[in-house]
Parts: sequence; C-alpha cells; structure tokens
Amino acid sequence: MKRRDFLTAASIAPIAGVSSLSAAGAGDGKQQYFEFRQYHLNVGSKKNMVGDFLREVGIPAMNRIGIGPVGVFNAMYGPNSPTLYVLMVHKSLDTVVNSASLLMADDEYRKADFINTSLSEPGYVRMESSLMLAFKGLPQLVVPEKKPRIFELRTYESHSIKAAKKKIEMFNEGGEIKVFLKTGLQPVFFGETLIGPKMPNLTYMLVFDDLTDRDAKWKVFGGDPEWKKLSSDPEYKDTVSNITDIILRPAPYSQI
Repeated sequence: MKRRDFLTAASIAPIAGVSSLSAAGAGDGKQQYFEFRQYHLNVGSKKNMVGDFLREVGIPAMNRIGIGPVGVFNAMYGPNSPTLYVLMVHKSLDTVVNSASLLMADDEYRKADFINTSLSEPGYVRMESSLMLAFKGLPQLVVPEKKPRIFELRTYESHSIKAAKKKIEMFNEGGEIKVFLKTGLQPVFFGETLIGPKMPNLTYMLVFDDLTDRDAKWKVFGGDPEWKKLSSDPEYKDTVSNITDIILRPAPYSQI
C-alpha cells in the first residue's frame, strides 16, 4: 500500500449496540460538535513542537474548559506533507466560539513556550480547521479501547447540498450505520461538515486493530446482502462525487 490518499468507495448507517466502545459524554444524548484540525508542521524540523505542547499543556488545558476527549493522529497512509491531525470534541457551540479566550485565561496554557514562539521560529506553518455536527444516528463520539489500533478517516463530498443531505439520510434512516455494526465495522464518529473545505461533505472515522483487520472487515461489509440492497436503492444514487480515505495512527498521548 502506497503513502497516498485512498480514493475508494464504500459506506456506513443508524447505530445500536456499540458494546466494546464507550461514548464520550454518554448520557444526555445531545449531538456533539467535532473540530478537526490539521497542523502543517515545519519541514525539516527535528522537533514536533505542536505534539509536545499538546501532550504536556494543550490537551490538559482543553480538558479543563470542557473540550474532550482530544485525539491526536499522524498519517500512516495519506498526505506526504508533515501534518498532525487533531480531533476536538465539543459538547456545545460555547467552547467552539470561546475556546481561544478561555484557553488564554489559563495560566499554564498562556505561559507555555509554544504559545509565545517568535516569528522567526514558529511552532507550525499554518493550521486548517473544520467544524462538524454529529449525526443523529451516532450523536456522540465513541472512544475505542486503548490498545494497538489504527483509524480510517473517510470524507464523502457531494455535488450539491441536496445530495449531501440524502447521503446523511442513508446513514441515519437508511440503515447504513446499522450494517456497519452488523458486519464488524466500529465507528468512532460521523459528522456533517458545517464549516470547512470541500463542502458539502461528511466525514467519519472507523477504528481497526491493523490493516489486515481493516481489509477483512470491509470485505465482509461489501458482501453483506443488506448493504447490497441499500447501495442499489435508486433513492440514494449519485449522492457522493468524491471520496478521500486516510489511514491514521494515534499518538501515544491521544485520548481517542
């Protein structure tokens, strides 16, 4: 398998019985918001300033103001540029809107060297961010068991808002998430992008033991009769125009 973006088609749907996983903030059933960041790191730098900061200061500070869990990932197969992926779970829009001011009011966060880097030695080149709303079929992120694992991050772009909404319906009401669970695919989250690049789109994340486990489970899913019936339903035809697939490995300190 080459280091690149996968452009392969497969799919997902409503959830029931995620036995080996635990939902973040389970209990209230409210749809969470997911902030997904990509930090473009300095090429040739021997230090991962972003990762070190997140591990030592950033994640604990985010947790103190109610953001969490926070996932940190490196691309195993995906973009070639040095990028760190960060997934932040918000229980409401309040921490999305006010996180910068809340964090800068935290003494440990505000005084960290990373926050006070100079123009000549920045901590990163640029940071891109998108905001997603959790699907009704899985309103809260599900934290996988802390064991050797990889993640698959899939983004489905659509040619129109109508098509994008129809694909989300296929997951929620159509039963695609249910087929995922039945065939052994374990979702972490499903999110509709509210703000971000390449809209309209949705993004979801699955967790696997390794690439062998991934390939085996997708094969079972692809051969499932219920999935074949759903995928051939003309109601959901032509709802996805492009798929980007990235394999991620969690950082040792990742909370997801």
